[in-house]
Amino acid sequence: MASFPSNSASEHSMASAQNSSTPSFMTRVAMRVSRSRWFTFLRRVFHYQNGPRSDLGSNPFNSSTWMMLELIALLVQITSTTLTLAISKSEKPIWPMRVWIAGYDIGCLLNLLLLCGRYYQLHVTQGGSLTLSDLEQQRNSEESSVLRGSHLMDKCRSSLELFFAIWFVMGNVWAFDSRFESFQQAPKMQVLCMILLAWNAICYSFPFLLFLLLCCCVPLMSTLLGYNMSMGSSARGASDDQISQIPSWRYKGAHTNLDFANDSQTTQRLINDDPECCICLAKYKDREEVRQLPCSHLFHLKCVDQWLRIISCCPLCKQGLQR
Repeated sequence: MASFPSNSASEHSMASAQNSSTPSFMTRVAMRVSRSRWFTFLRRVFHYQNGPRSDLGSNPFNSSTWMMLELIALLVQITSTTLTLAISKSEKPIWPMRVWIAGYDIGCLLNLLLLCGRYYQLHVTQGGSLTLSDLEQQRNSEESSVLRGSHLMDKCRSSLELFFAIWFVMGNVWAFDSRFESFQQAPKMQVLCMILLAWNAICYSFPFLLFLLLCCCVPLMSTLLGYNMSMGSSARGASDDQISQIPSWRYKGAHTNLDFANDSQTTQRLINDDPECCICLAKYKDREEVRQLPCSHLFHLKCVDQWLRIISCCPLCKQGLQR
């Protein structure tokens, strides 16, 4: 009769451990955010901006998705500025608002041409590396031309960024100076200028906002939730198919051999090295399902499966799973 309370207490402790191991709602939200594509892209942008520049393909701003977003933004700005200049011919602003909008429109057109050049250069670089692999001399000439084109693109891009920075400052001085208040004389052009200035302010503050997100907000949320969002984004969890391929069996005590291991020395070493699961800190019991990772570390099947769905590496040695 004395054994029943101990068994019920052990079952209650195991149930509470399983309930505590299940992630909460906020943790699941943080897991989804850290595994999303936009969060991974923001981390790539942050590491690229704060690290050494590498080849053209590693630039996150040269991805097809980002270049498509740039194309849409430029087309919207060019269309809005051209349309506003066309329908506001009768407006007479006090400050040279029409000149500022026309200069901004020309800068967007030049930026659109630069975007097309970047896309063409990236396409030629990827295609040429495959077709000219056997011709060493032609490949070297192609690489030198690509490098010269990349250097020219960087110069043009720096010049355009300098032009937009100067134009942004001039627009703020003219728009917010009380002497040049011209909302009554040119309401359409004034509203367009305010929208363009606000858009440029967001673009210029993007590195600072990214720093606040990844260096302040993410570590704070990771500390409060107990889930490392940075590690979850860099090392994604394993899929169910990958987890099912890892060997598992039912554990047996030290007086018997494991079902999976044939060597007695290996069996005894696993029992001595892993007397308990390091995830839930509970000792292994007979007939419990366990799983052995490729690094030979042993865990409870339910515990390690939940861990691998978050981070696909061993909790002890951090060795990743082969995908």
